[in-house]
Amino acid sequence: MMMTKAFIFLNGEFPESKEFYENLNIDNAHLFCADGGARKALELNYIPKEVWGDFDSLDKNSIKLLTFNNVVIKSFNKNKDFTDGELLISYVSSLNYDKIYIIGGFGGRVDHFLTNINLIFKYNNLIFLNDIEKLFLVTSNFTIKNSKGKRISFIPFSDTIENLSLDGFLYPLKNHVLKRGDSTCLSNILTSNNASISFNDGKLLGVLSLD
Repeated sequence: MMMTKAFIFLNGEFPESKEFYENLNIDNAHLFCADGGARKALELNYIPKEVWGDFDSLDKNSIKLLTFNNVVIKSFNKNKDFTDGELLISYVSSLNYDKIYIIGGFGGRVDHFLTNINLIFKYNNLIFLNDIEKLFLVTSNFTIKNSKGKRISFIPFSDTIENLSLDGFLYPLKNHVLKRGDSTCLSNILTSNNASISFNDGKLLGVLSLD
C-alpha cells in the first residue's frame, strides 16, 4: 500500500533553494497552507488544496488568485483559542495521512516556534523540515533508516527518558536515564543505515541534520 503524505506551509522562514522543494515532490501530494504560508506556495507556483487563517498575513491579490483556482479558504476571527497553524494541523491530522511535513515552522517569533515544536507531541506523524534539519517524534521503539554518517540529537521533552538505548550510533547507550536538560544525546553520529532507539517512557524529540 502506497504511503500517503501531506505538506503544510506555515508562516515562518522558508528555504530559498528551489531544489529543496523539487526534492520533496510536493506536486504529487496534498498541500495545505496556514495564512501567509499560501503566499510562499503561490511564489513557488503551487496551488494548495486548502488555506486556513485569519488572513492578517496574506494580501488581497493572493486571496483573489486562490479563489480563482477554486482553493478552499477557511477564515477565522483573530480572537481565537488556537493559532492558524494548529487549527490547520489538527484538521490535516484528522485526515489520516501517513506523514505530514511541516514547512515554514522554523524562525520568526520564539513563542510561535516553541509552540510549533510541542505540536509534534500532540498530533500524529508530524515532521518539521527545512533545508538543513528535520525534527520528529521518536517513539519507544524507533528505527532511523538510510542516514548513515548524519548528525543527530535527541532532546527530552519530559522529566526523564527511562532506559534509553541507542544502537547504530557513534556514541551508543544502554538503559540510560536521560533527564530534561541533559546534553548527553546532542550531536551523535549515525553509524548504521538501520539505527535503533528504544526506551520505556518519556517524550523524546529527534533532530536530524540534513547537510
